[in-house]
Amino acid sequence: MIEFRHVAKTYPDGTTAVEDFSLTVPSHTATVLLGSSGCGKTTLLRMVNRMVDPSSGQVLIDDEDLAGVPPVALRRRIGYVMQNSGLLPHRRVIDNIATVPRLNGVSTRQAHSRAHELMELVGLDAALGSRYPGQLSGGQQQRVGVARGLAADPNILLMDEPFGAVDPVVRMELQRELGRIQTEVKKTIMFVTHDIDEALALGDHIVVLKSGGEVAQRGTPQEIVEAPADDFVAQFLGVDSGQRSLQTRPRPSGGYTVLDGGGRPVGVLDGLPADTPRSDP
Repeated sequence: MIEFRHVAKTYPDGTTAVEDFSLTVPSHTATVLLGSSGCGKTTLLRMVNRMVDPSSGQVLIDDEDLAGVPPVALRRRIGYVMQNSGLLPHRRVIDNIATVPRLNGVSTRQAHSRAHELMELVGLDAALGSRYPGQLSGGQQQRVGVARGLAADPNILLMDEPFGAVDPVVRMELQRELGRIQTEVKKTIMFVTHDIDEALALGDHIVVLKSGGEVAQRGTPQEIVEAPADDFVAQFLGVDSGQRSLQTRPRPSGGYTVLDGGGRPVGVLDGLPADTPRSDP
């Protein structure tokens, strides 16, 4: 369990990124920090591995105050996946994934064996292990980044806009893969994004942030979509403008086409429950 107790962060130049933030992140679930650029979400994420230390307040893992934990030791027990994968360009894929286990004293043979297991887990062909990051596609590099984050079998995985640099099709594929992986390994994930659809797809819990790390609303995806806490959340999600309103239209071949609030097709349904209202033309 990760706990933030009234944390604040003001940088030396006087910029206040977080004013007063408290949150408990349940174990073995995915919690998404959702908000626009500059709301403090990345600052909060990096407090968990002490890449950023709070100006005041406490961050705890399983009731242990992180202020007393050496940063290097802490980072070796927490997985971290960033937007541009952060891979070492001069090291092979297999060695990139094995980096943290090797630093923790695991033999090369064991670390490579673990890396091969993780390549299979994230959907990478074993033959790619001998390549260098520059020889991979963007989606493949991000999969390697996820594998590296899991290599030391951490209880906690921090993910900072990990899929933001890839195209929409690859992004959706990576989101599905992460959902599948989480079903298998059940890590405690903190995930930062400004993408609403990504948050709804991946989060067991979502925390919508305003400027300064102010919590506008927290809850499950269903709770936030069905009952926005205020106008800010409704506007941010697009609920007030009908962007998330859906309707259905019968398909000539059977089933239904799903339309958004503007009448644009967004998907199909093979059928609807008997008590579901239909919006037919």
